[in-house]
Amino acid sequence: MARLVGGVEAGGTKFVCAVGTGPDDVRAEARFPTTTPAETLGHVVAFFSEQAARAPLAALGVASFGPIDLDPRSTTFGSVTTTPKPGWRHVELVAPLRRALGLRVAFDTDVNAAALAEHRWGAAQDVSSAVYVTVGSGIGGGIVMNGRPVHGLVHPEMGHQRLPRDPARDPFTGVCPHHGDCWEGLASGPALTARWGQAPDALPDAHPAWELEADYLALGLANVILVLSPERLVLGGGVMTRASLWPMVRTKLPAVLAGYVSSPALGEGIESYLVPPALGDRAGVLGAMALALTSAS
Repeated sequence: MARLVGGVEAGGTKFVCAVGTGPDDVRAEARFPTTTPAETLGHVVAFFSEQAARAPLAALGVASFGPIDLDPRSTTFGSVTTTPKPGWRHVELVAPLRRALGLRVAFDTDVNAAALAEHRWGAAQDVSSAVYVTVGSGIGGGIVMNGRPVHGLVHPEMGHQRLPRDPARDPFTGVCPHHGDCWEGLASGPALTARWGQAPDALPDAHPAWELEADYLALGLANVILVLSPERLVLGGGVMTRASLWPMVRTKLPAVLAGYVSSPALGEGIESYLVPPALGDRAGVLGAMALALTSAS
């Protein structure tokens, strides 16, 4: 019998908590806005305390916005670190939840967890390596290799890679407070809004925003392929719900690579290589559950 676990998608705008064993067995779920750390974590503890009283939980997984400290040797392990979100810099997540709930807590980035969920249950089940990129309020990327999320010095920060920008074509200098015109600074939802003066949802398909957006997405994804060589690319996030964007990115990506990476996946197989998440906007909280299941096994 699969173990019952809890999952927390700790987002910058909302937290999602769930209890279950997988995508087909989510027994309870709660959502609430991200306010102060004390109030928000209080809601998390109350939800899981109530659920654990009904049936014991084997572990808890937390998939968090970042940057976060994933080094178990560090004195600040389990904390949010240099986030620009007011009030959340250097806030502990793992320790207070472990103390309050008495559970083993698995911890990772929201995008690494989403990548793990898509590998375990979703669009990347049939491959050993995959990258999940979310394009929404920011741009982030998670990596799974041989069924495990990839960490290193800290954790992947794909959204802050630097891309070539032609100032004559695009004089917009970007919205990233750290780097200006990095990938996130040029191609996230807030970047689209700031550059064009309208939210992405309000821009028609024929607007020049989307051609430029597809160019930047193709440039960033080409870097991901050249560095990591994943067997599947999964693109999620609110910006990628624009259906007309997909064929443009699928056309531009092989063109950027210019034939250097030789694979059918970048030719006739591109629609099976560059894909939307099978789990939709549930990938984050399901990824948190996948972290918990892995730690409990």
